[in-house]
Amino acid sequence: MSPYTHEFVTASRARIDEMLAGLETRGDPAGLYDPVRYVLGAPGKRIRPLLTLASAMLYDAPEPDALSVAAAMEVFHSFTLVHDDIMDGATERRGRAAVHVKWDEPTAILCGDYLMGLSMELVTCIESPYRSDVTGRFLSTVRTLCEGQVRDMQYESEMNVTLDDYLVMIGQKTAALLETSVVLGGMLGNAPSGDLSHLEGYGKHLGLAFQIQDDLLDVTAGEPSWGKPVGGDLVTGKRTWLLLRALEVTAGADYDWFRCVLSDGLDPDLIPEARRRFSDAGILDAAQKAVIFHSEAAREHLERLPDRRERAVLRDLTVQLERRVH
Repeated sequence: MSPYTHEFVTASRARIDEMLAGLETRGDPAGLYDPVRYVLGAPGKRIRPLLTLASAMLYDAPEPDALSVAAAMEVFHSFTLVHDDIMDGATERRGRAAVHVKWDEPTAILCGDYLMGLSMELVTCIESPYRSDVTGRFLSTVRTLCEGQVRDMQYESEMNVTLDDYLVMIGQKTAALLETSVVLGGMLGNAPSGDLSHLEGYGKHLGLAFQIQDDLLDVTAGEPSWGKPVGGDLVTGKRTWLLLRALEVTAGADYDWFRCVLSDGLDPDLIPEARRRFSDAGILDAAQKAVIFHSEAAREHLERLPDRRERAVLRDLTVQLERRVH
């Protein structure tokens, strides 16, 4: 990471954290605003707002508008996590109790609803002459993420999900928000249509790399740094890049073993065996190569954008995400 990128990331995270902390000061009813502040105050990498700010600065977008939309992307992301945790039955998020565990499911649903509305408020309050286009793109992303979430839910009971199916789903559920984060920054700066297309391509491939890396880390990460139980996806039989790839390339006893994981989930005590089987079948190496492939594709799109320091920031962030261990 270059000195400029380090300075940019440090300063931007601090500003986003400060902004998130001040978004909601109301206290009554506490049953709503306490969990909202709990979510907004959670630690995070702030990837999406960093992408928005870097792409906005690449085109000299007004800073107040860029900050508001950047915060909106983080708030919206937080909303999706609150509801995801309910649907997935997850008990922890970022090393802390999930909202529906610390409070209850109805509270978590309302908290998520409120955060979604707050994110829309942050987008629509900007003074940019491009507000209508920015709002339209933001709202279309809401639809895309909901479509991806439904696909994810449907796949939980389907035994013939292909890797191509999975890539379509994560393209909607995960990559779309990263894609929109950079596109909105460019839109605020009135980026040319060709540049917006490259921002879309960059964000899409970055998002695919991010999710495949997440799937890989679910099996290989160290638990304290990961912030959630290692192998949790396998325990629930969740469809991941690794598991679906294993079903494509294995045969015989290995295929049957992975097929059982898909249908019944995995005993937590067998996570080390799953890691060994993935390794022996070359799945861990293949997943890492897929992360590299999509990261390189993202960087290729970056090279078509204006040669400014903010482009280097986006490139450094891509490398950082590619190499992350949590």
